[in-house]
Amino acid sequence: METFNTNIFPRGEKAPSDYFSGGTAWVQILKPNEDQLNCQIGNVIFEPGCRNNWHSHGGGQILIVTSGTGYYQEKGKPAQVLHPGDIVNILPNIIHWHGAAPDSEFVHVAINPNTQNGIVEWLEPVTDEEYNNL
Repeated sequence: METFNTNIFPRGEKAPSDYFSGGTAWVQILKPNEDQLNCQIGNVIFEPGCRNNWHSHGGGQILIVTSGTGYYQEKGKPAQVLHPGDIVNILPNIIHWHGAAPDSEFVHVAINPNTQNGIVEWLEPVTDEEYNNL
């Protein structure tokens, strides 16, 4: 199993288990949504096998992968394997999920722009069947 100890940001708080499955994730908010910039930025660390629920962002989202191996999948499309340096641009209201590969921790910076249009709408969990059949 790959483990990375190169995180430059603090581990943060445990992510709510209502929205994450398959393990634990931690979120460190780097830039709160508290000013006229209408943007929130967080660093997210996923344990191997951990992923978030299907969800969407009213203002879209940008993921910048900094460590490990993970997945990104939009509803109805094949999953993409993600590696450090990959950037994912997610258009507003696109239903998707992201998380770690089964054998690797996964870390990304999540940028939520246009928060005046909504930060996140959580949906159902990614099932073990969906995850194991990637």
